Amino acid sequence: MRFPPGLEHSWEAGKLEGVPSTLPDGDPAPTSGELPAGALRGLGERPFGFYVHVPFCVTRCGYCDFNTYTAAELGPGASHRDYADTVVEEVRLARRVLGESDLPVETVFFGGGTPTLLPPEDLARILAAIDSEFGLRPGAEVTTEANPESVDPSYLEKLRHGGFNRVSFGMQSAREHVLRVLDRRHTPGRAAAAVREARQAGFEHVNLDLIYSTPGETDDDWRASLAAAIEAGPDHVSAYSLIVEDGTRLAARIRRGELPMPDDDVAADRYLIADEMLAEAGFRWYEVSNWAVSDEARCRHNLLYWTGGDWWAAGPGAHSHVGGTRWWNVKHPAAYAQRLAAGASPAHAREVLAQDDRDAERLMLELRLDSGYPLADVAPDARTAVAGALARGLLEPEAFKRGLLVLTLQGRLLADALIRDLLV
Repeated sequence: MRFPPGLEHSWEAGKLEGVPSTLPDGDPAPTSGELPAGALRGLGERPFGFYVHVPFCVTRCGYCDFNTYTAAELGPGASHRDYADTVVEEVRLARRVLGESDLPVETVFFGGGTPTLLPPEDLARILAAIDSEFGLRPGAEVTTEANPESVDPSYLEKLRHGGFNRVSFGMQSAREHVLRVLDRRHTPGRAAAAVREARQAGFEHVNLDLIYSTPGETDDDWRASLAAAIEAGPDHVSAYSLIVEDGTRLAARIRRGELPMPDDDVAADRYLIADEMLAEAGFRWYEVSNWAVSDEARCRHNLLYWTGGDWWAAGPGAHSHVGGTRWWNVKHPAAYAQRLAAGASPAHAREVLAQDDRDAERLMLELRLDSGYPLADVAPDARTAVAGALARGLLEPEAFKRGLLVLTLQGRLLADALIRDLLV
């Protein structure tokens, strides 16, 4: 069984839009992009969203294992200048593949890389193509990720005018020495300034991403980062434990003994600090790594992933899912552009998920949500593990009486282990 990219790590479990640098194996994907008939069954009955991967970065962060490219790494055959036109071609392909079904788009998420390295007009043009081909549902959530240093007030105003209503800034830390270890380019106060600029531009919903357990970070550093994030005034905060991915500069530095390996016990303590400080500031957890000040502030795009919706993911290396069929595009931007220029699908490979795999993924994702997972859907062989988790204080007793498995605070710390116990 293969789970969605990165689900085995807390860094990625709440961040499914991340596009991994290594593509999985799979069955050949047809050059037409045609999907199995079973995938199209029920299309339109499930929520439908779009993810757009923009694989460009100014520099590569030392911890990053996503499918991204600096200018020096890009090589011939791909450019920032032509990228929006190429993605628009994939949007048109998506419309042809999915047929004439009424598919109003509930959410759109631009991730990367750094989407805001493209001109705001390019991002707006891609969004307009999605609207033209499928139609945005009234009130659709439209998000872009942004590095704090990659935007200014004028850029944000153009984004807002172009139809974006949510922005997610990669803050990571408020301590300069922590940012240096992560190879982040922005200064400690820039993320807070970007939040203010986004608010002034009319963005109602703003997220800050934080990373904890960076080598050299102390509890005081982490508290300072949380305090700075809260004071900046976002309505959503995501906090992820740093995972050291093979092949990254961070992994090499740790292997050479320049930095210590992040400690699981320290990470657990940092999570408790985050939950305490965010709760005191009015944030409520709704997914293990995500907190929001209200239901309206929750990331609807991620909820679409976590609750079994359909999405088309455009861009090199991007992973799509429709009706139990998952496929992923060729990795390099040049190969991606060449396929679309030739009128072919950029899909590299795909898999049709067996029902057991779909059930397992549903458990893995829904158990991480505050809405929980139905007890009635737990496999009989896993009932003993459920009873043990309840006895150990990992599940909320009152929710259990209502037939739901909802994680306690201690349960959130041990979510990955509990999920493994239930996947018998």
